[in-house]
Amino acid sequence: MKFALHIRVLAQVFSVVALPIGAVHADTTVFAAASLRGALDEIAALSTTPVTLSYAGSGTIARQVSVGAPADVVILAHPRWMDWLETRGAVLAGSRRNVANNSLVLIGPNGAVPLTTPTEIPQRLDQGRLAMGQRDSVPAGIYAQSWLEIADLWDHVMDQLAEVENVRLALALVARGETPLGVVYRSDAQAEPRVDVVYNVPETAHDPITYPAAAITEDGRAFLRLLSSPEATAIFQNNGFAIPEARQ
Repeated sequence: MKFALHIRVLAQVFSVVALPIGAVHADTTVFAAASLRGALDEIAALSTTPVTLSYAGSGTIARQVSVGAPADVVILAHPRWMDWLETRGAVLAGSRRNVANNSLVLIGPNGAVPLTTPTEIPQRLDQGRLAMGQRDSVPAGIYAQSWLEIADLWDHVMDQLAEVENVRLALALVARGETPLGVVYRSDAQAEPRVDVVYNVPETAHDPITYPAAAITEDGRAFLRLLSSPEATAIFQNNGFAIPEARQ
């Protein structure tokens, strides 16, 4: 594996049992939203010290961090969860920064015909399901629900949802042909050759998709600086993310 010297990628969904509170670790441990997989692997490979990456849904990560899971840095896919961690004093004051932006897309299996309008979604679904993140805890699901409500489609599709623990699982359902459509981030669609974008969700249909990062320990500050480096910026962009205006 290209990044094996510096990265040990942990399970996609982890628990307090898997990462015991108070565990001693020599690496910089980063808990990150699942949609950052790939881009963050490349960025971590730039580190001069070992980095351990743990990917999961943002809600899962926030709950783990709030009870003391052993991480040095946390990167989430929605400011709501970072706000919650800050109110609980779980991250270092003043360390928070936005490291990337994203956009939402509707995908189908490779070769799927693009939609002219989202009103075609119920017909395209037929008896199938719409894959998306869980609407109560996964940022991509929160954004997706906002869009579907604004498009006046929520009542038409809510009984046909396949809600999953993180956005990469929604991507996998469509890639394997298990669902005809899914709502994911543009960066996810770019990373998976077995899916095609069939509709670009207007950015006005949901809150801005922002990835806030913060240090949990003093050891995490160096990795935060790496996330804002020109090299990291290029990696984010190459993987389909946008860069916050404050960093341009």
